[in-house]
Amino acid sequence: MRVSKIFTKTSKTAPADEVAKNAQLLIRAGFVYKEMAGVYAYLPLGLRVIEKIKQIVREEMNAIDSNELIMTGLQRKEIWEKTGRWDDEVVDIWFKTKLKDDTELGLGWSHEEPIVEMMKQYVQSYKDLPVSLYQFQTKLRNELRAKSGIMRGREFVMKDMYSFHATKEDLDLYYEKTIEAYKRVYDRLGIGDDTYVTFASGGAFTKFSHEFQTICEAGEDIIYLHREKNIAINEEVIDDAAQELGISRDELEQVKTAETGNIFNFGSQKTDEMGLYYTGEDGKEHSLYIGSYGIGITRAMGVIAEKLSDDKGLVWPEAIAPYKVYLVSIGEQGTLEADILYDELTARGVEVLYDDRDTRPGAKFADAELMGIPYRVTVSDRLIAEEKFELTTRASGETRLLTRSELLDTL
Repeated sequence: MRVSKIFTKTSKTAPADEVAKNAQLLIRAGFVYKEMAGVYAYLPLGLRVIEKIKQIVREEMNAIDSNELIMTGLQRKEIWEKTGRWDDEVVDIWFKTKLKDDTELGLGWSHEEPIVEMMKQYVQSYKDLPVSLYQFQTKLRNELRAKSGIMRGREFVMKDMYSFHATKEDLDLYYEKTIEAYKRVYDRLGIGDDTYVTFASGGAFTKFSHEFQTICEAGEDIIYLHREKNIAINEEVIDDAAQELGISRDELEQVKTAETGNIFNFGSQKTDEMGLYYTGEDGKEHSLYIGSYGIGITRAMGVIAEKLSDDKGLVWPEAIAPYKVYLVSIGEQGTLEADILYDELTARGVEVLYDDRDTRPGAKFADAELMGIPYRVTVSDRLIAEEKFELTTRASGETRLLTRSELLDTL
């Protein structure tokens, strides 16, 4: 893609009311547009990052035999009343609306109840189990205070997955399999080393749930780490969890984190509440066991932008960068040669953002760094005379002069 053709524009400043570093950088680099507090539009560059994060998650969910679908954003009041979660005193983040006939509806903040209701049409026998389904969807949550940029919003993209099992043992096995899949996701996103499976409050259905907490100074959570034992506990359950695990608080290190995922073992309580059962081999009716598993797609994007940026701008891991190469042309001969190189790299399947604008080189270099593209290739009249190309790695700042064949081999 040529910069002259893509819908984007960088800026030296961010909105005055935007205090979160991730959103400031994403707005300045032309990845997002701020509609209002906690609500952002994702522009072409931002959308490419989102789609790459989604693809990594999709591949890992498919690998544990989950099936992708997409459910509705409009949800029926009576379904949520069955579990008591329509009540604003139980769930205080609802956006609610009405049809023209005054029928009350909810705008989806989660999908546990609707998917349990849906499964009544598809699960009758033990032969229909297990089932795992996931979706990518925009969730709407009426948060009192939206802060931390795209790390915590009122409207955000989430991957939510739900699994249904005939036995507690089968759910437990799948739950552990999902933990390992999540670890692979965070490794591939470039934040695996700083992301911990964390004991957290389980709510009404289980004593503990698990969160995936990523060390991040801009995060809103506090966790306690035992790095040697690879144990992490959310501050809200620290005493209970430490006692159950047989460790002392004195052994734990306090760190600030951002929650980038969570998983819940609901047991059979929710399916019992909603009347979802299956017929077993014995011909009798049995309860189903379900798990719920979430990854915040846009939140992960925000955490990565926050953690991996520097004083020059964003620094994307190659796996999720909108483009692999930022190609800069300088001078008349440099532009002719850059045109040829752009076509060649594109033909080889290398994703290139070609800065073909008639502007000063310094502005092109500054935009390349602000956008965080992993590699910058510079083609100039001077370099052509030396039969060399300049390759700069964004993360390290290392610059090398390479021949054409060396450059192609490297990229």
